Amino acid sequence: MTQKITRRTLLQALGIAAAGAPLTALAQGRCRDGYGTQGCPLPADVATKPIPPVFDATGWKTVALDHIAYRMADYQKEAAFYIALMGWKLRSDDGEQAVLDIGDWGSAIFKKDAAQKTTVVERFCFVIEPWNATVVEAELRKRGLTPKPATGPGGFESFHVQDPDGFNLQISNGKGEAARRKTPATAKLAVPLPFEPTGWKTVWLDHFSFGATNYKKSASFYQQLLGWKETYDEGSQNELMMGEVGDIIVRGGNPNDPNFGKAPARGSGDRGRIDHISFGITPWDTDGVKEQLEKRGLQARVDTSTRDDIHVAAFKSYHTFTPNGYNLQISYVTHDNRLALPNAVKPKPTGH
Repeated sequence: MTQKITRRTLLQALGIAAAGAPLTALAQGRCRDGYGTQGCPLPADVATKPIPPVFDATGWKTVALDHIAYRMADYQKEAAFYIALMGWKLRSDDGEQAVLDIGDWGSAIFKKDAAQKTTVVERFCFVIEPWNATVVEAELRKRGLTPKPATGPGGFESFHVQDPDGFNLQISNGKGEAARRKTPATAKLAVPLPFEPTGWKTVWLDHFSFGATNYKKSASFYQQLLGWKETYDEGSQNELMMGEVGDIIVRGGNPNDPNFGKAPARGSGDRGRIDHISFGITPWDTDGVKEQLEKRGLQARVDTSTRDDIHVAAFKSYHTFTPNGYNLQISYVTHDNRLALPNAVKPKPTGH
């Protein structure tokens, strides 16, 4: 009797062949395929060896994402795109910038910048606990940082500091956008939606893709300052859990490499640059998400991070581009399966 072969079984059997498919992304991290290779010449113990902490831990906890701040030429077109595609809600638009709610857990600020040819992320702002402005400022200065205070209505307090690559990190007391999200966002959009809404909900911050000159130093900075936790150090990148807020992949040069600093680190890009952000959505249907993107004239580039076919991969996502040219990643990752990516890309032992 002939055994019926399901699509899933067939794809699993052809997993290796699928690696060459044109829409399948490259593997995650330069050491994903093993240590002592051309892409990752260091031995595992050297590549993953930790560095001393950049300073003493503060003991602070990251408890919320206040906002992500973007700059772009046509901020209203960008806002309409995210509203239609990702289900974000417009909270305000003053003619120079729009504030959007990302579900009930985050906010995005889209700022008008006519000189900005493609979208850039200029900062992120997190809520920390415990908060006492005087103590927080003193602790920042104790660690060699130069905090710049920024206040706002409703008792909002915050400080801006620069991370090791000069990226603008803002930490706050939770009385900014995080507090405003407790009321419904009811502002009216001044421009039409670019297409029919998908009905998707953005439910999770899957990851920031963060380029750094020295990824170990930058990872240590955020761990010690904001209490973020490591999932793995791969040798060219380190994925951190930002409390219950989401994850960040810090990528760049390895200071344990004898050639560190002699040439720009592959994958580091511009220092302190967030080259893409991945958001988890519901409902997720692997073929349905691709169909909905393409139906709206958008690219749907597969990214499984392990070269597996997306139907059987442990991590499933697509990349597309926004109207202002930003690389938006859409994944199936939620809070409950937040370790799908780090578990999928954990490097093979040396010699395998």
